[in-house]
Amino acid sequence: MDSVKIIKSKRAEFSRRYQAALRKHLQQRGRSAALQPAHDLGHLAMTLGLKTLDLARIHEEALTVIILPEAPPAARDGIVRRAGGFFAETITPLEKTHRTAREASVHLTQVIQTLNRRSADLVASNQELQQEIIQRKSVEESLRKSQQHYSRLLAQSRHMQEQLRLLSRQLLSAQEQERKMISRELHDVIAQTLTSINLRLTNLKKEASSNTKGLDRNIARTQRLVEKSVNLVHQFARELRPAVLDDLGLVPALHTFMKAFREQTGIRASLSAFAAVEQINGDKRTVLYRVAQEALNNVARHAEATHVEVKIQKKDDIICMKIKDNGKGFPPDNVLHAKKNRRLGLVGMRERLEMVGGKFTIQSKPSQGTTLVAHVPSMT
Repeated sequence: MDSVKIIKSKRAEFSRRYQAALRKHLQQRGRSAALQPAHDLGHLAMTLGLKTLDLARIHEEALTVIILPEAPPAARDGIVRRAGGFFAETITPLEKTHRTAREASVHLTQVIQTLNRRSADLVASNQELQQEIIQRKSVEESLRKSQQHYSRLLAQSRHMQEQLRLLSRQLLSAQEQERKMISRELHDVIAQTLTSINLRLTNLKKEASSNTKGLDRNIARTQRLVEKSVNLVHQFARELRPAVLDDLGLVPALHTFMKAFREQTGIRASLSAFAAVEQINGDKRTVLYRVAQEALNNVARHAEATHVEVKIQKKDDIICMKIKDNGKGFPPDNVLHAKKNRRLGLVGMRERLEMVGGKFTIQSKPSQGTTLVAHVPSMT
């Protein structure tokens, strides 16, 4: 039993020496590698009683298990050839005593080369498998991101639908409030005025037949009531749709509106515009008018401003309308995302502009005033 252990120990020591000598031999690049260490190892193998097959196994283990796995695939064929020369020199001493060793050496060399090719094929297959695994993981990740993306789109769509429903309700409510206001004004103001006119005409008819004294004064009063009614009807018509916008254009309509705005609110308002703005189509002029109208009404209701300025300019192919006030300002995001009716004006402006391919931005901070900028393409 002890002799078996000794033989195994000597064989293991020889294997380590062979591996070290082979590695050193393969590292001698660019010059003729000396084969004397291989020849010496052959004599040592004979002393230890090792056979050619034993050396072949040691060589195969050193090459396929230790050396080749560390080498790049492109260099393996050269390593195998140089290692084969080293192995051939190692078994030379054995060949002198065993005539069949040469044939065994050739066969073993072929076996080693075959094993090496199989090892290389296995490495290549493993690399392809790793690449396929990476690609599959990439596809899975892309699918996961795509699912997340579509989930976000679905959530955004649902949110937008909810916003549209809320906006529709607000529009219907605003429309109903507007109708209610017009109905009340027609009933309380115009209807009463017309009733007064009718009563005065009746009295005038009676006075004309019996007494003409004071007739001129009553006629003058009646004329004033008629004039008041006409002015009220014109005021309602201007608020619903200013005729000057269709007859004369955007700039005269804004001048008229801003004049009335100054008289009603006491807020100084100025307008500057280039004449060519009238060349854009009617829908875009209407949108710019309505945006300016709503913006100035917001200034009057909320801004606590003393001055507001409206500028209409052309930049390249874009019509830019800027409305700036010196009021108290507000956080735009909070108002745009509010669920109350106070956001309806801003949303309405945005929707009007988007209908004609435009857009708008709001710059505002508390105590720093507000600037609203509307952009509309100038091409009709």
